[in-house]
Amino acid sequence: MSHATELVNGKLRIKELRPLVYHIPLENKRECRQYDDMIRRFFADYRLTLPDDRRALFDRFELVDVAMRVVGIGSVGTRCYEALFMADRESPLFLQLKEARASALEGYLPASQFPNHGQRVVTGQRMLQPASDIFLGWSKMHHTDNDFYVRQLRDMKGAFDFTTFDVEDLAEYAVSCGTALAQSMAKAGDPALISGYVGKSTAFDNAIERFALAYAEQNEADWTALKSAVKAGQVQATRE
Repeated sequence: MSHATELVNGKLRIKELRPLVYHIPLENKRECRQYDDMIRRFFADYRLTLPDDRRALFDRFELVDVAMRVVGIGSVGTRCYEALFMADRESPLFLQLKEARASALEGYLPASQFPNHGQRVVTGQRMLQPASDIFLGWSKMHHTDNDFYVRQLRDMKGAFDFTTFDVEDLAEYAVSCGTALAQSMAKAGDPALISGYVGKSTAFDNAIERFALAYAEQNEADWTALKSAVKAGQVQATRE
């Protein structure tokens, strides 16, 4: 926990790592009080979205600090916070608050049935995953009317060193990913309907292949454009 927190005037706070992690500057006590009230109302509403057993666990923790967190490329342009909770003065809980906006599919499908887009995201994750984050929930920042979903702030994803893969390794990895995705889709949707849509021809396979190659080419083009912009001084870049 020491790498993520620090003592400031005797109080534990989230350690700033500008420009990635920073606290919102507040001008006076009134602003501090309003901000504190907003955050506490947010978590009071979030608490009600947890199942009873997890709500009892969450109640053991006390809110200590909240900071802004800059998101990655996939979430660029959306708000994100991180919150530090403590229990027994030695057990930390870090939660991440990620803004949830309308699905890109809503332009082609009926509007979401959920009143909060965070609820839509959480419900989708719970349907897709065999076991999701125990603190997965949702809430709303009422002063801005922005929807959020909440999860634990920790990287639980595994990774492989693809530079060590040969053709057989890559093929086996692709099959494993495809199987996991198919099982998730079957769990969340109608497996018979999906199977009928895919059919027995290779049309779906070929479409996915074309999309994957186009996506990879777009990533390469974006990376080349970024390097050119940095070299030309149009974009500032630093090494972490």
